[in-house]
Amino acid sequence: MSKNIFITATGTDVGKTYVSALIVKKMREMGLNCGYFKPVLSGVVEKDGKLVESDCNYVVKTAKIPASADVCVAYWWKEAVSPHLAAERMNENIDIEKIKSAFDEKQKQYDYLLIEGAGGITCPLRLKNGEKYLLKDLIKELGTNIIIVADGGLGTINSTLLTVEYARQHNIKVEGIILNNFNPDSFMHQDNLKQVEYLTGIKVISTVQKNQTDINLLKEFFS
Repeated sequence: MSKNIFITATGTDVGKTYVSALIVKKMREMGLNCGYFKPVLSGVVEKDGKLVESDCNYVVKTAKIPASADVCVAYWWKEAVSPHLAAERMNENIDIEKIKSAFDEKQKQYDYLLIEGAGGITCPLRLKNGEKYLLKDLIKELGTNIIIVADGGLGTINSTLLTVEYARQHNIKVEGIILNNFNPDSFMHQDNLKQVEYLTGIKVISTVQKNQTDINLLKEFFS
């Protein structure tokens, strides 16, 4: 059984994919057999049923995972919209059992598995016929803890605290917080880090600056 961690964020375009790629890359460089799984993915370029350009392609290439991007995703769509809407516009229904089956297969291949969500923790996956199935429901079904990626700048205290409290409300354990786009020379960014830890009681396990190509993570964190 793999040791799994689910990467979510305080919102869209915060940098989950960028940070996910750095984490998997770092773990593989540490000699850990780490894989990557993206349950749902929108905004892709495909050709002949294969992913040509996508967030998944970026992670696989950056982390040098010996697998094609196609096998790391359960569902993908060309339109860059919420998964529930992308599926609806293609007359598809996201089958959670299909996602869980793909997840189980990935666990057999790797000792560690990083799962990257879509959008934030409340991103909707199924909203038909009275159903309200959100990303937090999938996290709970997969039985994983989460790392929250947040922006290092203005507004992050509010968005991070809300995300943490929402996770706690739904009994989802937060293993740590990563601040992306972090400027160590900014007094505001430094204070954001301090207050996020103070208000949530959760450790900021790493900060990532713009265009950073490595991430500082302790191997013991994944032991």
